[in-house]
Amino acid sequence: MSETVFRNRGHADIPHAFVLGVAGSPRKGGNSDVLVRQILKGVADCGVRSRGVQLRDYQYQGCIGCEKCRKTGVCKGLKDGMTLIYPDFLAAQGLVLVSPTHTYNITAWMKAFIDRLYCFYDFNDHRPRGWSSRLAGQGRKAVLAAICEQPDAADMGFTLEALRYPLEALGYQIIAELPVFGVFDRAKVKTQEAVMQQARQMGRALAQALSA
Repeated sequence: MSETVFRNRGHADIPHAFVLGVAGSPRKGGNSDVLVRQILKGVADCGVRSRGVQLRDYQYQGCIGCEKCRKTGVCKGLKDGMTLIYPDFLAAQGLVLVSPTHTYNITAWMKAFIDRLYCFYDFNDHRPRGWSSRLAGQGRKAVLAAICEQPDAADMGFTLEALRYPLEALGYQIIAELPVFGVFDRAKVKTQEAVMQQARQMGRALAQALSA
């Protein structure tokens, strides 16, 4: 499937009502993992299939700016773990991104993942270059969550924006966002009943939006 999608220089194959959940924390069994699972439970409540991935389980790196994807429509400059993620990413009409806050921003794992989505843009040769996303117009939708140890919203910095802006540029509609503050200990978010309810409801809202 991946070769067929990657060679398409028009729009990528139309995705279906399947949700990919992506956790960007390096800590196994941490709060990001818990939130992704909880959101996907909400997706399952509505009968929509899903899969969760933890980026720490994949060996990959950020975009190296080789620009080979401008000719091929697929990342050809690197052959690594992202090759295993691309097929599910393309197939999923729904996307869940969750990251803890690292120094006012998303983690390096999540940043590298997002940067590797650069291959889905088309550019012209003017300066500054005009661009468009081959994923636009496909009804793709997403929900986002960020977890911050500090209770002050200012300490979350740009975490949610760093998730939101790239997805909107790719053509995703953001259905809901969940900022979580004052949580650090491993899986401690499980004790936050209101947060867990919100996360599950976000999953339901995403599934319902995909089915509308």
